[in-house]
Amino acid sequence: QVQLVESGGGSVQAGGSLRLSCTVSGIRFSGNYMAWQRQSPGNDRELVAEITYGGTTNYADSLKDRVTLYRDNAKNTLYLQMNSLKPEDTGVYYCYVRSPVRGENYWGQGTQVTVSS
Repeated sequence: QVQLVESGGGSVQAGGSLRLSCTVSGIRFSGNYMAWQRQSPGNDRELVAEITYGGTTNYADSLKDRVTLYRDNAKNTLYLQMNSLKPEDTGVYYCYVRSPVRGENYWGQGTQVTVSS
């Protein structure tokens, strides 16, 4: 059974920081496309940051100077470090994995991030 377990969300004031974690089990961790997406009220789900199959890291323009995406293969965990948070960063953040071997997409349950002004 494939599981993506997210943690690290919470409530912070503007300017604060959070580190989100996504621990993956049930599938091989390396070699996958992995990403964090977020959904805020009234908006579509959008990409925050991704690691491509080739290992390239990309960020949404609105966040690229404030977030860092990295992975710890030994812990099967994907991290998203977010700094200088703004109220508009509020939303539910989802971990997403696409396995090229299985041809399947997987999402975590989501973790709430709330940034107050």
